Amino acid sequence: MLVLCTACWALSFPAMKALALTQQNLLPQNGSWFFTALSVTYRFGAAGLILLLFTFRQVKTVTRREIEQGMVIAVFGGAGILFQMDGLAYTSASTSAFLTQGYCMIIPVWVALANRRWPTGKIIFCTALVLFGVGVLAGVNRHSLNLGRGEIETLLASLLFAGQILSLGHARYAANRPLVFTTVMLLGTALVSVPLAWFTAPDASALWRAYESPAACVFLGIITLFCTLAAFVLMNTWQRFVTATEAGLIYCAEPVFASLMALFLPAIFSQWAGIQYANETLTARLLVGGGLITAANILLQSRWLEPRAAKS
Repeated sequence: MLVLCTACWALSFPAMKALALTQQNLLPQNGSWFFTALSVTYRFGAAGLILLLFTFRQVKTVTRREIEQGMVIAVFGGAGILFQMDGLAYTSASTSAFLTQGYCMIIPVWVALANRRWPTGKIIFCTALVLFGVGVLAGVNRHSLNLGRGEIETLLASLLFAGQILSLGHARYAANRPLVFTTVMLLGTALVSVPLAWFTAPDASALWRAYESPAACVFLGIITLFCTLAAFVLMNTWQRFVTATEAGLIYCAEPVFASLMALFLPAIFSQWAGIQYANETLTARLLVGGGLITAANILLQSRWLEPRAAKS
């Protein structure tokens, strides 16, 4: 289920790129923070309202801890998405993809410090495989890793995503109902981004003119239904069955799916929306990097490298 979640997230990369190109034609003078904040407000707000229709009876009995967890995740996740999307405007997509996966290193370190115990050899090996695979997949080298605005914002986003994953798996919230705190989280994320969207808007009319074309509305619908509503329902429902460290490594499958989708979706989106967005090509980097990440996730779910139980 978490792998399916990453596939839903991956769809957001070509869909968000197509949406950005469409909006640049509608409002060419607007800055990146406005489009970023407005997109987060609409996609999470709409997803939260849709989920509320199905969870209204449960939400009426929402507990204090469900509100707490939903808002904690909203702050971490919402702020992380804002920094990630804005940072993408100032660095390459490959560098962003690589740095975003930094949480697969942050989470094991945090867990080790909290538990005062080193991660297992299996976790260390899988983490190394994932980092190397993402590096190959993104085509990142030491010359391309310059710490500018885009890279700093992306690293900050990765740190916030680590907080989101750890908050989701915290024992304090074990009794919470996933659909209830997910509803709180989605609506809370929209609220977090509203002030930024309002203050960065050139005028009030820009809040709807950014989506006045049918293409922009369709792309927003795709991002809302698949990349937000479906993805976070899957994440918040099923992550509790694995450790936070394992979840962080599984989520690194996202750039693999994103690279595969980028092989054919851009041309489809371009033809329909009248934008210039070219397909990417199948490369050795995709095969090697994607293969390493996939191998790490398979190994993570196998019994290999696990300590053997002592014989009585």
